[in-house]
Amino acid sequence: MARYRIAKSPESTVATEVSEVGGQQDRMLAAFASCQAGQCSCPTDEYRKLESISIHRGEDDITVRLEPKEGESFDLSQIAVCLEYVTAHGGPPSEDPDPERAGR
Repeated sequence: MARYRIAKSPESTVATEVSEVGGQQDRMLAAFASCQAGQCSCPTDEYRKLESISIHRGEDDITVRLEPKEGESFDLSQIAVCLEYVTAHGGPPSEDPDPERAGR
């Protein structure tokens, strides 16, 4: 099961590392990319504070750097809620390109 660490810098930037992601890496990356696009599936509103996000894919880990909008600060407990959601669910479901199965 994936594990994560969260660290906050004095400048309010948050760095997270999700390790032991295994076969969930692509789905987790898709979830983080959705947040980057302002369409976060996490059950928090922290993405509204997001100025920028950088995502780095490692061999069996993902590093995410979150930069808040000016005057904003991330609530680390809510970042943890989002990471719990992403690690438990692996991000948004994949879209099935077969329209016959899409309605099932």
